[in-house]
Amino acid sequence: MKIAIVLGTRPEIIKLSPIIRKCEENGEDYYILHTNQHYSPEMDSIFFEELGLPKPKYNLNVGSGSQGEQIGRMLKGIEKVFKDDCPDIVIVQGDANSVFAGAFVASRLGIKIAHVEAGLRSYDRNMPEEINRSLTDAISDFLFCPTKKQKEILLTEGISREKIFVVGNTIVDAVYWAKNNETKIIERENLERRDYCLMTLHRVENVDNKKMLEKILYYISSLKEEKIIFPLHPRTKKMLGRFNFDLPQNIRTINPVGFLDMITLEKNAKAILTDSGGVQEEACILKVPCITLRTTTERPETIECGGNMLMKENANEDFELMIKKERDWKNPFGEGKTGEKILSLLKNN
Repeated sequence: MKIAIVLGTRPEIIKLSPIIRKCEENGEDYYILHTNQHYSPEMDSIFFEELGLPKPKYNLNVGSGSQGEQIGRMLKGIEKVFKDDCPDIVIVQGDANSVFAGAFVASRLGIKIAHVEAGLRSYDRNMPEEINRSLTDAISDFLFCPTKKQKEILLTEGISREKIFVVGNTIVDAVYWAKNNETKIIERENLERRDYCLMTLHRVENVDNKKMLEKILYYISSLKEEKIIFPLHPRTKKMLGRFNFDLPQNIRTINPVGFLDMITLEKNAKAILTDSGGVQEEACILKVPCITLRTTTERPETIECGGNMLMKENANEDFELMIKKERDWKNPFGEGKTGEKILSLLKNN
């Protein structure tokens, strides 16, 4: 069985790392195809190095562009690779443009598709990610769900029960690996543990929307007493400049960080504010209170277990509610063996 692993963004590299490691350990016939959707070294190559992963066999160097331009370049490049180096199965993870492009080309060429982290839904079609994951689920042959909730969603959408497997989330595998490799970023940035909040902000529907970005900045500005550390995403930096917005004075920006630095910052934070799906999960696993800077989430388990909440109108009230909680909720995403389970299921089905 020849496996092609298609990825293109920071979260995909991180969440596919447990599967890649197992492929290496087992001596599987596989290769990595990287679309290079994240086009800066700080958002990309550093993650391969930190996670100890082999370099991709193929790089498409797609880079930035409109949704249509980016996906179009991916389709052309992926099709050429798959025709030249035809895999038996293609593994994609999550909801980025690389995921849909990899799955679509595989479907057209009659190659089996395995979608890791299948069945997530925010029911917000303003999010490009919602469209990508829904379309990918519809054409996949193996749908690997983090929890039973996603299985039920897929069944209501008419997906065959035989294609659906509840396996947990590979982010647990990755976080468990990373949390024991704490870096020195706390000392480098002159921070005190549990004395700062960590913020991430990058979603298209947030930062490209002037009214929404202004609303989020106003929300954050009311937390005047809190020190907020903000690894500034290139897209967010660009849009802040385009809209001529200043960040609130309680925010301190730092350059984008690697996975190990990020887990160290999350692990030692007082609270986390984010619009990232992956960071919601990481906060939940690490038992750090999280406020999601969105009105919907495709990770409702993080709210149901008590580790997360959606932003409302009053940041101070939200913050006080989360910060007072005991950090004793149960991680709903598995015990950290998901990568191993996925490979085993693919080989035995």
